Amino acid sequence: MGFTRAELESYRGRGIPDLMPEHPLLVFVGINPGLWTAATGVPFAHPGNRFYPALVAAGVIPRVPHIDGAGAGLSTDDRRMFLDAGIGISNFVNRATVRADELSREELREGARRLETDAARWRPRVVAIVGVTAYRTGFGRPRAAAGKQPETLAGA
Repeated sequence: MGFTRAELESYRGRGIPDLMPEHPLLVFVGINPGLWTAATGVPFAHPGNRFYPALVAAGVIPRVPHIDGAGAGLSTDDRRMFLDAGIGISNFVNRATVRADELSREELREGARRLETDAARWRPRVVAIVGVTAYRTGFGRPRAAAGKQPETLAGA
């Protein structure tokens, strides 16, 4: 599977739907979709992304999901793997870019406000934000370090 630069650019600005079980235990929040993610419909889809291999190595999921062609999204089996485990995936900002630094501070702040509302509705045990810089900017916590935060997000 591969895309030309022009094909990837055609996905700029697009979003993807959240992957969310009815009662999530753990929600991963990315900064925003990359162009590969928007093109495939699969979160964290870029071939060099270490997200899924890290989840497998940590025993969170049993295998790396299959990432297929344009717009295919996760297979039914891969969706079930996440949903049955109580794992959800969302984004701070649902707008595809090449790099996260293309997002404005206001977009990240608005994303944090939306995330607070969504987390209150989802009621997960844990929210893991994949991107400490986005967390710092969005939540106005410039000294936040990677890892568990003293503040909660809707009790998570």
